[in-house]
Amino acid sequence: MKYLLCALVLFTLPVAVSRADPPSEIPSTPAAAPYLLAGSPTFDLTITQFREKFNIDNPTLPINEFRAIDSSRDKANLTRAASKINENLYASTALERGTLKIKSLQITWLPIQGPEQKAARAKAMEYMAALLRSFTPTFSKQQSQERLNKLLSAGKNKRYFAQTEGALRYVVADNGEKGLTFAVEPIKLALSETLNNGD
Repeated sequence: MKYLLCALVLFTLPVAVSRADPPSEIPSTPAAAPYLLAGSPTFDLTITQFREKFNIDNPTLPINEFRAIDSSRDKANLTRAASKINENLYASTALERGTLKIKSLQITWLPIQGPEQKAARAKAMEYMAALLRSFTPTFSKQQSQERLNKLLSAGKNKRYFAQTEGALRYVVADNGEKGLTFAVEPIKLALSETLNNGD
């Protein structure tokens, strides 16, 4: 499956968007993302709640309000939304329709060439580490950066790499010059299996 980087038709998501003009050229989320699996769980918070807390916890790394993406191709019961951070950095999410609770949160960096590449990548890494830290609040900034670096190294040049830790799944989708996506998603814990094993 190809990763699409094209202008999408956006419409207003009432609880989570501003009335400003929608950002243009927001890339779609990877087609192979795990949130498309049937029965995937949600985090116990809406995208509005996440954004408000993220911006309070990371005042130098603001995320603008999300706009829903009209994605009629989705067969799952999902609403997709995205927020343009800057010209080469985006936040996106897959939400459960009706509740708007989060099934997946992603930060996508579109690599740029030239003298600004190093600074642009560093900013993208800051956002990705902050996203990781949002769901692992016991991590310090250094610990979240170290964990992110390990995940990105493991997923380097791979279209899809996932690692599960506790109730979280970290996903790296490295599509080279077309973009690098880091995502955090909830997973179902197999409580019944644990109970059956006597643990």
